Amino acid sequence: MLHKVVAAAGQLKSFAQAAAALRLLAGLDISARHVGRLTQQAGVALARTRDDKAEQRRRRRAPAVGATPAVAVVEVDGGRLGTRQPGCGPGVHQPQGKEDKIACLASVRSATQEADPQPEPPPSFLSPPRVTRLVRQMRAAAAGAAPEPDGPAAAAPPAAGDERWEGAFGPLVAGEAHSRRFYQAARRAFVADGQAYNWTIQRGYFPDFEPIADFLHVLCYLYLAAQAVGVAEAERWSLYVGWLRSCWQGQASAAMAALAAAQERLGRPPLGEELAERDPRRLVAEALRYLKNNQKRMDYPRYRRQGLPVTSSLVESLVGEFNARVKGRDKWWNSPEGAEAILQVRAALLSEDDRLAQHFADRPGSPYRRKAA
Repeated sequence: MLHKVVAAAGQLKSFAQAAAALRLLAGLDISARHVGRLTQQAGVALARTRDDKAEQRRRRRAPAVGATPAVAVVEVDGGRLGTRQPGCGPGVHQPQGKEDKIACLASVRSATQEADPQPEPPPSFLSPPRVTRLVRQMRAAAAGAAPEPDGPAAAAPPAAGDERWEGAFGPLVAGEAHSRRFYQAARRAFVADGQAYNWTIQRGYFPDFEPIADFLHVLCYLYLAAQAVGVAEAERWSLYVGWLRSCWQGQASAAMAALAAAQERLGRPPLGEELAERDPRRLVAEALRYLKNNQKRMDYPRYRRQGLPVTSSLVESLVGEFNARVKGRDKWWNSPEGAEAILQVRAALLSEDDRLAQHFADRPGSPYRRKAA
């Protein structure tokens, strides 16, 4: 029954909804507060198990699975949630917006090919309505801080490159990869957006994985720059398609040269001056900087020939699954224990190895746990 309580709390929108569902469907009379306490306990225990796996990787103990994947893919990204200071009485005290780091580890089957299997960009990247909608969604996700309560404004989330993430998150992802024999796979890829801390993790824990810059972020920067440079709509779309095709075909230098020329015409952003978000000088400079910083991770034709992904869509979708449970105007998690606990329960539910059920089966006192002889 405890498994059902925690599963409901991690799956539904709130502890109150979980309590109502358990009352109606399982005949269990339980309060939302008690559901929250049980979920907190389970999340803390799951976090402890997660940390133990990372320690086992450090000690180089045997992996937990027997089969080595044909292709091992690690994708990382971040979501958002709001936290509050516990022990301050009712209400939301000292609210802060936080970034939760999420990794998706996927075992993939794909074939290698002599020639690029898709030398032209996908039709969805050449459809104005779809591209416009995609860019709008990505910009909203990037700018979407945790919601603000009635009262003081929430603090900004940790800045990109915050060493707390690099130091704590990297070993956890590496421990999970070790347990799945990812390091023994013949083909390995690490896919992420251009944030510096992502590539710090890649260099530190996945140095022999192919580093791949998510193409969707490249698309977004190119589209916004083209909108800033072009005069008429037809010209703006033509610029975007040309730059996109260059990058898709592994010729980012051509797009960079065009952007550099556009920057000279428009003028470079003045040093020390904060430009408006839609200032053409800012948009072109940001696109050019993004391509320069990630050019060595943008050999997309070679990645496609190797059967490797060129977007981080798997983890992007996973972030949405986490946000659906932990993010909202009425959701403020106790910092840090409450936030960590609910994230661990949600991760256990979303994982495909049934780890939440396994956790309850293996815990001391479980009626399903095999007793030692």
